Amino acid sequence: MSRIQEGSFLTLHYRLSGPAGEDLVNTFNDKPATLSLGTGDLAPAIEARLIGLEEGARARFSLAAGEAFGAHNADLLQRVSLKLMHEIGDPHEQYHVGDVVQFPTPDGQGGYAGRVQEVGEDWLLFDFNHPLAGQPVSFEVQVIGVL
Repeated sequence: MSRIQEGSFLTLHYRLSGPAGEDLVNTFNDKPATLSLGTGDLAPAIEARLIGLEEGARARFSLAAGEAFGAHNADLLQRVSLKLMHEIGDPHEQYHVGDVVQFPTPDGQGGYAGRVQEVGEDWLLFDFNHPLAGQPVSFEVQVIGVL
């Protein structure tokens, strides 16, 4: 049987659960996922735990707070003026706490997301951390195929 190693192409079912045990991603009741290790499809800490598992294996593991998606970084909390938001987006948009807003990268080739944390009179406070940054998660996997 094949074992997972760096660069392996995988077919698997997996479940990622948040700190309260809620499913964030669950492929067990649908089509399995296919991915290549090392391409960023999974967090590096999760990929590291998959290394060495054999085709057909089923495993479950917990990752400590911040291990899977990093620690919560206070430097990634940024105030953005409503004026700028209206220049780069819809000038009539109304923002609310919890809204996720997509921003273009400086080169215009990609994007990144921020979640509105506070709404001020003429500004918004965004959190650009991963939503699971600083939180523990659980990962369950059933390895179907390894190439």
